[in-house]
Amino acid sequence: MRLWAAAGVAFVAAALGAGGALLVARETGAVGTSTTISRVAASQPDALTTQTAPRSAFDPAAIYAARSGGVVTIYANLGSAGTSQGSGFVVDGTGLILTNAHVITNVSASSAARAAAAVYVEFSDGDRASADIVGWDVFSDVGVLRVKGSSHRLDPVPLGTSSTVVVGESVAAIGSPFGQQTSLSVGVVSAIGRSIDSLTPGFAVANAIQIDAPINRGSSGGPLFDAAGRVIGINAQIESTTGTAEGVGFAVPIDVARRSLGQLVRTGKVHYAYIGVRTQNVTPGLAKAFGLGADRGALVTRVDEGTPAAAAGLRGGTRTEIYNGLDVTLGGDLIVAIGKTPVQSTDDISRVVATQLSPGQRVPFTVLRGGTKRATVVVTLGERPS
Repeated sequence: MRLWAAAGVAFVAAALGAGGALLVARETGAVGTSTTISRVAASQPDALTTQTAPRSAFDPAAIYAARSGGVVTIYANLGSAGTSQGSGFVVDGTGLILTNAHVITNVSASSAARAAAAVYVEFSDGDRASADIVGWDVFSDVGVLRVKGSSHRLDPVPLGTSSTVVVGESVAAIGSPFGQQTSLSVGVVSAIGRSIDSLTPGFAVANAIQIDAPINRGSSGGPLFDAAGRVIGINAQIESTTGTAEGVGFAVPIDVARRSLGQLVRTGKVHYAYIGVRTQNVTPGLAKAFGLGADRGALVTRVDEGTPAAAAGLRGGTRTEIYNGLDVTLGGDLIVAIGKTPVQSTDDISRVVATQLSPGQRVPFTVLRGGTKRATVVVTLGERPS
């Protein structure tokens, strides 16, 4: 588990490693995105996933009985950095396993990720197998392994969709917190559409799922199941002042993880589009106070030099004012739409670009300038820098 300091509160990658905990500082950075790819290795439906019971029909015991065989404990030898222990889950009959990138790499804020020297997968019955690293995606904290050989039975778990997750629905997390193999915890979805820090400073994982089901060090990479036993996320981080679970956990949405999985299997790399702006949320009160022309949107505070945004002519802020105790950078473009999709917040930019756009696309950004002037700025998206 790795750590970057955050003021007062720490985002802790929930994996156990020799290097200590990793705290992730929240930063609004250059916006980048991932291209959408087709689904890989669809799992066969079974009695649990095909039931038509309402969301309230939540049976943790049934989920555990049906799915725990597909959840594994991962041990990684990180060389001089020590060892790491996390969780993962089998997604198809060829031995593909999804986990977090920070479980199988020696990643830090100041250096590129390096693959573990050796990775071992332990199944729920205690048997171990060595695994090959297919690849990793530090921007979405997704790692992919493939189990060597076919001596052990594989029990793939079905992948669901995170786009239909709602606040309040029941969820079950299975993993190996503190090395306690195949442990179950339950709770509800506390929030959706969160932005959580990626393993690369300045970028965020869009649409993360916030949960109150307890997850701890060693839970990283384990599956988050919905009531039908489908994976809707990969448990990745906790927000904590103590380094242990306090009821605020975060999962990488499975829609994001599936996209990374597909590209890693095909090419070993995940391609992300890149804009090169820093933005700030606009609220009705702020908009009225400064005559911004729209109650919601993403106010461009800075345009990084040499980026697609700079080349296209997007404008950053020129002065800072105080509004109800907040620093507001004014004078820049207010982004209100990307293509035909409305933008109401900074998170919308990350979400839209991450789920709908790809490098090389020419995309119209609708902006307001000077409060009333409406303009269209066409941005040719670049490749997110590594």
